[in-house]
Amino acid sequence: MAMGNGGSATNAISRRALLAGAAAAGAAVMLPGAAFAQEALNDILFAPTRGNWNDQFDTRSTGQRTVATNQPVFSPETVADMQQAEGTYRQIVMNGGWPMVPEDAKLQLGVQSQSVSILRQRLIVSGDLPASAGTAPAFDTFVDAAVKRFQARHGLPGDGVVSTYTFKALNVLANIRLGQLQTNVVRLQSMSGYLGDRFVMVNIPAASIEAVEGGRVVQRHTAIVGKIDRQTPILNSKITNLQLNPYWHAPASIVKKDIIPLMQKDPTYLKRNDIHIFAKDGTEIPPESINWNSDDAVQYLFRQEPGKNNAMSSVKINFPNPYAVYMHDTPQQSLFSELMRFESSGCVRVQNVRDLIVWLARDTGGWDRQAIERVIASRQNQNVDLAEPVPVYFTYITAWATDPTVVQFRDDIYHRDGAEQLAMGDLKATAYAGGEQVDDIPF
Repeated sequence: MAMGNGGSATNAISRRALLAGAAAAGAAVMLPGAAFAQEALNDILFAPTRGNWNDQFDTRSTGQRTVATNQPVFSPETVADMQQAEGTYRQIVMNGGWPMVPEDAKLQLGVQSQSVSILRQRLIVSGDLPASAGTAPAFDTFVDAAVKRFQARHGLPGDGVVSTYTFKALNVLANIRLGQLQTNVVRLQSMSGYLGDRFVMVNIPAASIEAVEGGRVVQRHTAIVGKIDRQTPILNSKITNLQLNPYWHAPASIVKKDIIPLMQKDPTYLKRNDIHIFAKDGTEIPPESINWNSDDAVQYLFRQEPGKNNAMSSVKINFPNPYAVYMHDTPQQSLFSELMRFESSGCVRVQNVRDLIVWLARDTGGWDRQAIERVIASRQNQNVDLAEPVPVYFTYITAWATDPTVVQFRDDIYHRDGAEQLAMGDLKATAYAGGEQVDDIPF
């Protein structure tokens, strides 16, 4: 049961005594040279600005605040929470930061190691583990829950196992995280005005989408966004149109970078994937008449028919923009389960996209879920113009807070935050390497 907010001075002293006892017990198992880290930990735990135990945590889920929330990233509340979190992280930096967790072995439930003691200290400083859990060398269920919370805050698989990517996130220096917070406070402040009663926000580094209504998130979607050398742009627009069972028209860049190499490898590729070639006057051009060892194909229009092979699958979401990008479905659903979802040529693929388009078309007469599903099942192309355009914002936010004690961080995938250590995914800009299916084309 959570502690009340009206505790007496005696209770506050008792809580401080409890924390002091936990810190003292942990000191006996620390590695040589860790005394400075413990001193910094004590300074943070007992800082006057930190408040009482019940100000920082509730006791659900072993004492930590839940990470899940329906507060939008674009919200005045988020800006206020970020500013408070910035103060907390500044205090952490002033007190020496957090200890670096040795990366010599994977840590998980059941492990006994001095590295677990350091891991506990690290998680206590960042608020993921209650100080009452102590700094013993055992990886128990308290540490497991704390690691899962930490992973959730950093967009990592919540398996409770500390391995490559979790180590990298744990060992980003506190002053670098503080700088990341400061950078993103500025970004969020620029978007803190009125954005619409309903809007869609695509957060590129998080590869995620929020559908927001009435100041709260009503849907979240996993996304696939642009790779490093084909980045998804920052933009503000309005969704005006849905295209069910869309045709796919390959831009010249994809014809050159992807389709030509695919045809060099397999001359049946276009036929197998229902892609037709047209001249400017509308005449269909046979694939065998084109020299695929040249760039001649770039002058033609490549159109893929609606159907199971279509690279956009069931729907395309249109909004005016100078970058010729859009949001869409994909037949390659397995990519949504990947940790690094930076695979497109700038467009945004949307998981569970039909839930999103039903919400978008809600006020457009005659287009409920049943009607949409019926048209999609027919495999016939159909345009749906929204009665009320819905604002859409493509943004680049690598840190945000939905509570002063729940700070989210993501990889700086496009290297825009100014610290190389923040691009932890270590993804390289790579050219397309070829493939067999149309959904291998990264658009």
